[in-house]
Amino acid sequence: MTKTSVGTQISVRPCLTFKERAEEAVTFYVSVFPNSKVVSILRSGSNLESALEEKGGMPAGSLLHASFVLDGQEYTAFDGGPSFAFTEAFSLVATCETQQELDAIWDRLTEGGEEGPCGWCKDKFGVSWQVVPSVLGQMMGDSKSGDPGKVVEAFLKMKKLDIATLERAYKGES
Repeated sequence: MTKTSVGTQISVRPCLTFKERAEEAVTFYVSVFPNSKVVSILRSGSNLESALEEKGGMPAGSLLHASFVLDGQEYTAFDGGPSFAFTEAFSLVATCETQQELDAIWDRLTEGGEEGPCGWCKDKFGVSWQVVPSVLGQMMGDSKSGDPGKVVEAFLKMKKLDIATLERAYKGES
């Protein structure tokens, strides 16, 4: 750990700023991933309504701050209003051990969202995800035991990744 002039313990966590529906998204994500929970929720109320409306039109009940954990990683989220939108430049990566896990996560994230190429998808809130098997990193980083180029050729043809097909490509099997 690096010592800093501001303190000895620093934590870094992603913050997701939604146009709207942040609380719905947080609840959804916590339901998709194991070892997940909502830690805290702060909604706008009548004492904050007028200030929020003056600053950007956030209606009462908007999510001002949520702290939540997805599979042990802490995140924050809030409703930011109409000027906020997600792009593919930022994505979350869900790494799965088995095809069954990968299928379940993919199916949940693409409900109301959209499938993309090479294990990418967008959920119904517009957040981009990469749903990948843990073995993919091993195959891409070890050219002595197999052919990473063939793995790339295989996953470029896929939307949802198929572990067995990737493994066959890596081993040079058709």
